[in-house]
Amino acid sequence: MLIKINPLNPNPRGVAQVVECLKDGGIIIYPTDTIYGIGCDIFQQKAVQRIAKIKKIDLKKQNFSFVCSSLSQLSHFTLPINRNIYKNINRVLPGPYTFILKANSRIPKLFKTKKKTIGIRIPNHNIPQLLVNEIGNPILSSSVRNDDKFIEYSTDPELIHKKYSNQIDIVIDSGIGSSVPSTVIDYSSGKLKIIRKGLGEIEGLF
Repeated sequence: MLIKINPLNPNPRGVAQVVECLKDGGIIIYPTDTIYGIGCDIFQQKAVQRIAKIKKIDLKKQNFSFVCSSLSQLSHFTLPINRNIYKNINRVLPGPYTFILKANSRIPKLFKTKKKTIGIRIPNHNIPQLLVNEIGNPILSSSVRNDDKFIEYSTDPELIHKKYSNQIDIVIDSGIGSSVPSTVIDYSSGKLKIIRKGLGEIEGLF
């Protein structure tokens, strides 16, 4: 199903359909402030396993990210963050960043790896924030990649729907997305380590 939702004026009926889908263990493809993502409620085990199958990845090895709505929600799944790191993160979120932090015992078992870390996103986009607030849990974040060897990420929701319609439940159409992913910063050691330079600027994090 392809559902059009304007991020500036979200259609309550469309949002309700997506929320119901997530609560029922469905998989969605949704917009962010960077690229389109594929995700589900992080506590829906079968849905997480379905995504792993679609993306042909090993859950024990893959580093997924959680889309949260606030730093307060983020703190439910991470170990305490020192003051300087918190200030740096707070300065740029919501925004096009993924922060890798030390995970605590509250993350679902499927996401527990030897690294004991978790990626956290708080996108500067109304749709994912609205969905997370409505279901009361973070949603999984994994990029929607393109088969084209020249274009790494899929940006057109109609083309995304055409490709994935038999594998997922809902594609949210909020217009053409970015082709540049989030900047990934690893703070799990207590020091800043740049994993990937994406849309988010680095300067404000030092």
